Amino acid sequence: MPQGDKSSYTDKQKRQAVHIEDGYRKKGMSAKSAGARAWATVNKLTGGGRKTGSGRRKG
Repeated sequence: MPQGDKSSYTDKQKRQAVHIEDGYRKKGMSAKSAGARAWATVNKLTGGGRKTGSGRRKG
């Protein structure tokens, strides 16, 4: 998976990122910075995208 690929994120996480990005844009932040910060915020809140692997904890 290439860097920046958002395919492993859930629909809810994608909606959250769009909503957060809109908020940063309203505050006057550039589109690129707002997008990066929005995804960083989603990662912090939800722990990132779906992960695969045997024995992975659910919690």
